[in-house]
Amino acid sequence: MGMKNPALVTVLHLLRTQSHLQQRFAAELGGVHGLSVNELLLLMHLDQAPGGRLRRVDLAQRLDLSQSSVTRMLAPMEKVGWVERAEDPRDARVGYVVLRKSGRRLAREGTRTLTAQAEALFAERWSAQELATLNALLGRLSAHLPGQLAAG
Repeated sequence: MGMKNPALVTVLHLLRTQSHLQQRFAAELGGVHGLSVNELLLLMHLDQAPGGRLRRVDLAQRLDLSQSSVTRMLAPMEKVGWVERAEDPRDARVGYVVLRKSGRRLAREGTRTLTAQAEALFAERWSAQELATLNALLGRLSAHLPGQLAAG
């Protein structure tokens, strides 16, 4: 009964696709760079932010995660020196996450890997025109969300 509803069918396709892509990309990112997809996205957001820094609350919004999830994610990244914490000199209550040199390098290497994976994925099934159409349609769904990553 519900499966004839085009909106529901589309959402189910999107959820299934998102789950599949997360798994597909996680394997290679983990194997090559020791990164999860969310860790790479976090590093990419910092890499593209002015001064390579964002507040934890902004990272949480951009990643659609809770602040506590972001804090848990950051702990091992701080230990290995990819990021560091900094306070706002004007307001000690505001904490920033700052990308360090090794984190910036990893963000860019991981982005290159993800780009190659994405190109391979779409080259298998899609023409350039189909990909442009899909990109435009999905872009309308996410246009209002904070912190869109640039896909140079």
